[in-house]
Amino acid sequence: MKAHDGMYIDGAWRPAAGQDVIEVVNPADEQIIGQVPAGNALDIDAAVRAARAALAGWAATPPAERAARIAALRDVLVARKDEIAGTVTAELGSPLKFSQAVHVGAPIAVAGSYAELTASYPFEEKVGNSTVYQEPIGVVAAITPWNYPLHQIVAKVAPALAAGCTLVLKPAEDTPLTAQLFAEAVHEAGVPAGVFNLVTGLGPVAGQALAEHPGVDLVSFTGSTAVGRRIAATAGAAVKKVALELGGKSANVILPSADLAKAVNVGVANVMSNSGQTCSAWTRMLVHSAQYDEAVELAAAAAAKYGDRIGPVVNAKQHERVRGYIEKGVAEGARLAAGGPEAPRDKGYFVSPTVFADVTPGMTIAQEEIFGPVLSILRYEDEDEALDIANGTVYGLAGAVWAGDEAEAVAFARRMETGQVDINGGRFNPLAPFGGYKQSGVGRELGTHGLAEYLQTKSLQF
Repeated sequence: MKAHDGMYIDGAWRPAAGQDVIEVVNPADEQIIGQVPAGNALDIDAAVRAARAALAGWAATPPAERAARIAALRDVLVARKDEIAGTVTAELGSPLKFSQAVHVGAPIAVAGSYAELTASYPFEEKVGNSTVYQEPIGVVAAITPWNYPLHQIVAKVAPALAAGCTLVLKPAEDTPLTAQLFAEAVHEAGVPAGVFNLVTGLGPVAGQALAEHPGVDLVSFTGSTAVGRRIAATAGAAVKKVALELGGKSANVILPSADLAKAVNVGVANVMSNSGQTCSAWTRMLVHSAQYDEAVELAAAAAAKYGDRIGPVVNAKQHERVRGYIEKGVAEGARLAAGGPEAPRDKGYFVSPTVFADVTPGMTIAQEEIFGPVLSILRYEDEDEALDIANGTVYGLAGAVWAGDEAEAVAFARRMETGQVDINGGRFNPLAPFGGYKQSGVGRELGTHGLAEYLQTKSLQF
């Protein structure tokens, strides 16, 4: 696509307030593929003012009409899915098939789910002698990450539109071209001017100005826990609501009764997916000591198959960060069963699919989010120890449990301190709430629980 040199504000592309630009780099070959304006506080202010001006009209729009606009948006995404997938591949480095199936396929499903939900959601109900209304919270600041650029946008924009909110999107600076395509889709879908606005820019400049703006009622942020803390502190000073989807260090618990080969192979695939750049990835595999050596062999063999099948990590900084974690793992005594810190290619930000054995719970690679294709395998002696290890990080975003008996897996999963658990390889559900415990965030995305984040409650007594 040809990048826009302005911001999408109040239904039109407008020149940026400043002259600074962001260069977009293809991480597979390190070539510059475009540039977008680096917005500042003036751009943010114009976008928030447009959203504020459009709020009353959009909030008063009947849910059925809002649903129709979301359905139209879904249809545009379907019609342009190949172009969008190609853009994601170019700026994120994701293999094209993965971009088509996941980076575009999943958000299309999410948009469709909100088109249906909006038309049937009980925005008004009788409770005794009261009528309870669910009303839009107001103007939303949506700050999204680069790892799933379209999915994270749709997961915020679709429920915000469904609720009757207006919003300003500040996408990640590494993947702004996908966001510009989305803005084109919003325009083509007939969403009224000012309801959706896009400002590209750097987090410390445009992102901070958006989070701090007094015209914003809710900040919905997906990204690192460190940045989430700062946003929460900023919003707290203004008693402003936040929805934060942050880091993860999810445990994949394989109980002795499980199909070991299947659990290990699916677990490795989960970690290698999107080059390991998934906040909910099962980056800690927990295996009973009696099956540990076999599991390590299976995992190493599985990881070796991904050498030519995964793309690069997103940028040079992330490349060095992930390789640094691998080096730290070795330094702290973990054993490399596959991969290592050496770059597998001369060009591009590629990282070898890496599996660590002999990992102990206190090691850095077992506690901190790496965000790369790196798996740590830990051993346990009994279920209580497995539970202590699974719950033994500051995170609680996702996880998995495998067992021969589903009831056994469910019983263990109910004791895990995490927001979402897949049982024996359960499939993605766009209607299920997604979000974390502990330092993995507050609030939920997707389905009715995701819609509720953008609503506030009013009751009238008669």
